[in-house]
Amino acid sequence: MISLDENDVVRLDESSVTRTTLVKPGMCGHNSLFVGQIGDWTWETVSALCGTNAFDARNPDGAPTYLSFYYFHIRASPAMHVNGLGFGDRIEITSRLFDFGSESVLALHKIKAAGGAPEPIDPDEFYAYGDEDCLYVENFNRWITRSDQGSNENLVKSSPVGFRHDHLPSLPEPYSPRRVYNHARSRHTFLDGIPDGRVPVAEPFGVDYRVDIARDLNGVGLLYFASYFSIADWALVAFWRHLGRSDEAFLGRVVLDQRLCYLGNADAGSVLRIEVESWRRIGVPGDEIVNLVLRDGDRVIAVSTVHLLTEGGS
Repeated sequence: MISLDENDVVRLDESSVTRTTLVKPGMCGHNSLFVGQIGDWTWETVSALCGTNAFDARNPDGAPTYLSFYYFHIRASPAMHVNGLGFGDRIEITSRLFDFGSESVLALHKIKAAGGAPEPIDPDEFYAYGDEDCLYVENFNRWITRSDQGSNENLVKSSPVGFRHDHLPSLPEPYSPRRVYNHARSRHTFLDGIPDGRVPVAEPFGVDYRVDIARDLNGVGLLYFASYFSIADWALVAFWRHLGRSDEAFLGRVVLDQRLCYLGNADAGSVLRIEVESWRRIGVPGDEIVNLVLRDGDRVIAVSTVHLLTEGGS
C-alpha cells in the first residue's frame, strides 16, 4: 500500500526542516503549480522556525504584512527538473533559513527523490550544484505591506510582530544574492553581456499581457508570485510560436536554470509589456538562454533569465 501522508515535517535544527510528500495533480505540470508549492514551503518553514505565522502576519500598526518574494532561483538538470515531476513521485524537501535582518530572510531548498537520511543544507555543497538528481532552489524574501490599500503599487517594507531571526546562521558572503539581484535590478538581466559562444536566436521580441483578475491574483489581491513564472512562460510560448516552433517542442523543453527578480507588483487589468531576447550556443543545437523583462507602463516589475534545452538539446 502507498502512503498518502504528506507534510511529514521533521525539524533538523534551529534553522532547518525536512519533509517528504507525494507529488499530486495540484502541484505539477507545465505551469507554475510546483513553483507555488515551493513558495508555500518557504512560508511554512519561516512560520515553524521564526516565531511568527507568515500566513497571518501583522506589523506593529496591526496592518497585514506579507513575506514577499524578491529573488527566486531554480537550478536543475535533465535528470531532475520542475517539468519532469509527475503524479506519484515521492520527494524529500530539505529547507534551511539564513539571517538577513529583521526585514528579510533567505531560504535554501534541496529537493530530491525521497529516501536516505536528510541533513541540514551545507551552503558550500548547495552552491556547487553537484548532484544532478537534486533540484536546488533559492528564495530571498522581504516583508512588505501596502502603502495604499487601494493599489498594488508602492509596496513598502514592514516587519511583523514577533519575527525572530537572530538564531539563524549567516550565509557566507560569497553566496549572498545581493550582487546578483542588484545586477538584475540595474541591468534588467542576470547576464554579464552576451555569453561567450552564443549568438542571437532572433531579433528582440515583445508581447502584451493583461493581468487576469480571475487567474493571476492571490488571496489578498496581489499579483501572485508564481503568476510571474506563468506570465514569463506565456510570453515564451508567444516567442516560440513566432519562431515557428511547435507547442509539443515547448512542452518538451528542459529548464536548467531560471532566475527571477521581483521589482514591483501590478493591479488587476494592468497591461504588461514583456520583452524577450534569446541566444543559442554555437554548435550545440537546442541550448538556449532567454531573457525576459516585464514592464507595467514605465515600471519594470520583474526580470527573468532562463537557461533551457529545447527539444533535441543535449
